Amino acid sequence: MIGMIEGKLVETYGNVGLIDTGYGVAFEVFLPPALLSEKRGERIRIYTYLAVKENSLTLFGFKEKRNVMLFNSLISISGIGPKLAFAVLSFLKYEEIIDAVRNNDAAFLSQVPGLGKKTAMKIILELSSRLEKEVDIGELTQTYVSEDDKIVMEALISLGFKRNEVRRILGKLDRSLSVEERVRKALSLLR
Repeated sequence: MIGMIEGKLVETYGNVGLIDTGYGVAFEVFLPPALLSEKRGERIRIYTYLAVKENSLTLFGFKEKRNVMLFNSLISISGIGPKLAFAVLSFLKYEEIIDAVRNNDAAFLSQVPGLGKKTAMKIILELSSRLEKEVDIGELTQTYVSEDDKIVMEALISLGFKRNEVRRILGKLDRSLSVEERVRKALSLLR
């Protein structure tokens, strides 16, 4: 696989850039607008994903590793191919996508051309379960979320509380309490 390319951006057309590695090989790579705006002749280093089909090989390039990881997460969702995943990452910033998923904001995601509300909701559903494995609690420390934590979170969210509020309160709850007791305690703290 081709995981990273470093070279000069020698040409751009549409959303494709031609990157000359200096070894007699130039790669044609789909690039997001931020990378396409780089000056021609400038050296760039990009992380890549190689999409393999029966009759084509397509490279998608990203400035940061986390964008490739999010890209991989998006294409693992049924009904989302590499081109749609690339459109999402080209149209929205990484942080905006994560915030939209955390806030269940399908309307925000569906502003991406070619992404309908139903598919946006599917993205939220799929990615939120992956994001909940690690959440920010307290002083921005990463903490593992247990199955009981997930049950408490979903119960509170279903009662209308915002996901960010619930995450903040979750760190203040005594983990030795039962799920029901933790939900009651959280309700008293959220009011």
